[in-house]
Amino acid sequence: MDNKKTEFTFSIDTLSIIELIEGIDENENKDLEKTEVQKNEEELEELIHHVLSLDKNNQQQEPELKKMVLEKKEGKNFLTFHMNYPVFVPGDTISLNDGLYTNDPDTNYANFISFEYEGATGTSVLQGKERTWTILLTENQEEQSPDGEVQPGGDQSAPDQEQPEAAPIVETSTSSWFSFFKLGMLHILTGYDHLLFLLALLLRKQTFKQYAAIITSFTIAHSITISLAVLGVITLPSRFVESVIAFSIVYVALENIFRKEIRHRWGLTFLFGLIHGLGFANILKEMNIPKSDLALALVNFNIGIEVVQLALVLLVLPLLTYMFKLKSSGLIIKAVSIIVAALGGFWLIERIFS
Repeated sequence: MDNKKTEFTFSIDTLSIIELIEGIDENENKDLEKTEVQKNEEELEELIHHVLSLDKNNQQQEPELKKMVLEKKEGKNFLTFHMNYPVFVPGDTISLNDGLYTNDPDTNYANFISFEYEGATGTSVLQGKERTWTILLTENQEEQSPDGEVQPGGDQSAPDQEQPEAAPIVETSTSSWFSFFKLGMLHILTGYDHLLFLLALLLRKQTFKQYAAIITSFTIAHSITISLAVLGVITLPSRFVESVIAFSIVYVALENIFRKEIRHRWGLTFLFGLIHGLGFANILKEMNIPKSDLALALVNFNIGIEVVQLALVLLVLPLLTYMFKLKSSGLIIKAVSIIVAALGGFWLIERIFS
């Protein structure tokens, strides 16, 4: 780093690249090899220049691509682009425009942004339809807002900027807390295995106290392991975590079918919830969030998950209450549980042998 350039890195998972560039995966192994990257350097560079732009005062800046590096993060393969842009100074307005997947409204793609300038850091997430992030560099540390929303995920772009004798910039105002709140909401809504597990837990008739204990234990358990995993205290192979999540769905569904009485399900929920928390944490671990922003990201990511989870429970419980009054409720519970077990079993086999 020096006062003549702005360093910028952008990481994208290799599966997304295979989706975006037809035929790049020549050996069709659903991954990118070093030789495939080298052979398609020009097309890869053109893709990034076409869909990703960094503007200064509404004028697009031309980057200098330094290198492309294949790397692994949390069991997923990424291609990282290292680029240099002209130096930015106080008074400049900088906008990052991410055009990846803008024409695909159903995508789970999210882009985590972090920046550092003279020791000051900031974060945000681009996701959904909002793909622009903006900051104003100031000498008096005033804030001005990013239009930003991450993740899913989990791709990264990180402009790092230095200019001697300039005061640190501070991240702008569409607060990053809301970005991570939305990321948590999106993550649970698209986490079909987590939702199926929750449905299986509620499917058998229980008292309100039992339902409350189940939801509380699941919330506490996955909150604990999300935090510990992101902080690096707990690390387990992604394949193992995802396989156990699938197994938890099968186990609870089979309980619904074969057990005559359901008691103390909160304890089972807590144990499996610990593993589900490790699954939730993967997207945050891929982001390499700066330690200074980690607490804010964790809290608001968790709140986003809990808001959606609570809303879904409040929606499902009245429907289940009505179903329990039907004479055919036993058959319905068994039929739904068989479907849930089959889906969980399919995911379990797929995740063990993929």
